[in-house]
Amino acid sequence: MKTYCYIKTPLGKLLAVQGEKGLEKLFLPFNGNIMQPNPDWTEDFNYLKQTSDEICAYFNKELTTFSIPLDPEGTLFQQNVWRLLTLIPFGTTASYKDIAERVGRSKGCRAVGGAVGKNPIPVIIPCHRVIGADGSLTGFSGGLDIKRYLLNLEGGRYF
Repeated sequence: MKTYCYIKTPLGKLLAVQGEKGLEKLFLPFNGNIMQPNPDWTEDFNYLKQTSDEICAYFNKELTTFSIPLDPEGTLFQQNVWRLLTLIPFGTTASYKDIAERVGRSKGCRAVGGAVGKNPIPVIIPCHRVIGADGSLTGFSGGLDIKRYLLNLEGGRYF
């Protein structure tokens, strides 16, 4: 059974989806469009209250580390990359090359980029903290404006 709720943020409404083991998906609005839930999902804000509380605290600059249980679906490689993303400290960034080296594939920047791009729980699994080796902002599923917003929220200097 999957449960969902919408969470109001400065980015717009996020759609959070929880399974039995933890948060599985977090959908950002894209081009102003809010993701619609699957008809098989059940809406239950109370079930996702901790997720909502932590996301709101993050956007209010009251939380720098999330503690909610996560259960993203992906390949073993994707899981490894996503786990490494959670280790990038709040307010800092890492390059795709850094992540590729940490995952044991020093020449695997594109593979890492693919895994980062498929992250089903952005913000909480902080794929926005991954930038180009030259310090440039690179792709982000929510768009570069949202990536810039999140980095600035965390104290970065990406205007």
